[in-house]
Amino acid sequence: MPESNNSTHPSNGNGRYGGAVAEIFDYAGEISVWRQRIHAHPELCFQEFGTADFVAEKLTEWGIPIHRGLGKTGVVGIVKSGLSENAIGLRADMDALPIQEQNRFAHASVYPGKMHACGHDGHTAMLLAAARYLAKQRNFDGTVYLIFQPAEEGGGGGDAMIRDGLFERFPMQAVFGMHNWPGLPAGSFAVSPGPVMASLNTFRITINGKGCHAALPHLGLDPTPVAAQIILALQTILTRNTNPLAAGLISVTMMHIGEATNVIAERCELAGTVRTFSAELLDMIEARMAEIVHHTCLAHGMTGDFELTRSYPPTVNHAEQVVISRQVMAGIVGEEQVFEQQPTMGAEDFAFMLQRVPGSYCFIGNGDGGHRLADHGAGPCTLHNPSYDFNDAILALGASYWVRLAETCLAFA
Repeated sequence: MPESNNSTHPSNGNGRYGGAVAEIFDYAGEISVWRQRIHAHPELCFQEFGTADFVAEKLTEWGIPIHRGLGKTGVVGIVKSGLSENAIGLRADMDALPIQEQNRFAHASVYPGKMHACGHDGHTAMLLAAARYLAKQRNFDGTVYLIFQPAEEGGGGGDAMIRDGLFERFPMQAVFGMHNWPGLPAGSFAVSPGPVMASLNTFRITINGKGCHAALPHLGLDPTPVAAQIILALQTILTRNTNPLAAGLISVTMMHIGEATNVIAERCELAGTVRTFSAELLDMIEARMAEIVHHTCLAHGMTGDFELTRSYPPTVNHAEQVVISRQVMAGIVGEEQVFEQQPTMGAEDFAFMLQRVPGSYCFIGNGDGGHRLADHGAGPCTLHNPSYDFNDAILALGASYWVRLAETCLAFA
């Protein structure tokens, strides 16, 4: 059975969530059932067929017209009310991660090597709950587009939906996203204008030497010490070429070289990630990395290849939509529970949507992990951890935010 928690019901007399949607809290247990069903059946990037079927089934049950196939497995629901042509988009991601779950409770993943370790099961359930209420009450003037997106975890599903015509087929004035945030207290939100998540970029470096017997190193060109010099030199980009007030990250996370203890390898491959909050800083880092690789290899009589792949741009919130988001959050949980959103070097492909349409991306507190049922894993309840689980107690709260946001953005004149 799903975990029950009535302490956050808006009508329980403590006034904590006075602006929340009481009706949604009344069926919070049902939302938890949806969430745990999705958690038990995780699907990876662009493979969210079962999850998309479940979403489509629920939306159709509530009389919401749907469109499928954007970004391969994406689903868009349409809820109209009144006569206004104004529209907003509410987005939830659906995909899971290639992680072996360590939790052993009843709703743990039934698929080996796949897990909802980032809370996308909760994001999907919260938007479904909001959809149900919006379709029933329709207390707004305009159109709400419910965007259930695939492949956020490195697949660029948001960009795929855009390339398939998301904003041409469903024109909107603003778009909003939300992510659970472990460590942020349950019952709170965080949102800020400007960059809130970094760009996602990967690099690969190949050092081309000359293999030989390890006992005769003078007959070859050893790429190993060259790789060590390059790894150390890359860090000087951030300490000596970058304004100390500008945020950037270069991490070498992979190194492949050699197959035997008595052979000096011919080639060494390095790979890793670069994160920034601005395109200008990324341009400079890319240029300096290429120079360091080329000249370090040349100084040792070798050649080097460098390639940077730009995957996700920075997630940059728009000031006007942040003001609206904060107003809605404060109306639900109070000003004191709406925090400044601290930028993180994590990346998010909602960035592609914010490049096309004004909007905001916020965090909803997931708590400190004390919500987890018995038989959870031994690790912390942090994102991308095999012991993570979404906090069901915040499902109705997140759905209330979506509803109040729609009602505020599309208020009757």
